[in-house]
Amino acid sequence: MADDGAFMLAQDVAEGMYAADAAARSLGITIEAIGPGRATAQMAVRGTMINSHGLCHGGMIFALADTAFAYACNAANRSNVAMSCTIDFLAPGHLGEILRAEASERVREGKTGIYDISVTGEDGRSVAEFRGMSRQIQGESVPGLNARLGRDPGGGGERSEA
Repeated sequence: MADDGAFMLAQDVAEGMYAADAAARSLGITIEAIGPGRATAQMAVRGTMINSHGLCHGGMIFALADTAFAYACNAANRSNVAMSCTIDFLAPGHLGEILRAEASERVREGKTGIYDISVTGEDGRSVAEFRGMSRQIQGESVPGLNARLGRDPGGGGERSEA
């Protein structure tokens, strides 16, 4: 289990990322929970998200899952981007329904991570299963956050002792 500092850092990262995340905000996606290597996002299916079959467009479900993936893999304030992702759609989302995406880190090896994201409907049914592979790049997820918090930018997020 991660320490309290890692959980606090993940929260600070989520707040900073969300402030800059116009895509998530425009889709009404919110971050409901965050921790080291994990995140939960949710989205209400709006009329503008409905396809010609009267169901939630798969791209909207993908965006929800991808958002949870992004917050999970960036929770340590080390910039990560998607290298690849796959999604399997299992059931439709419906107008007015709140969909939830729960992301969790499965493997982190060097600069590469693998994350599984489950999207569920309000009734608990599986809507989609998403797997994402991340790659750490240079920089912080929230630029300047480590310095503001007095944290070691290259390490595990411990506060520097001054």
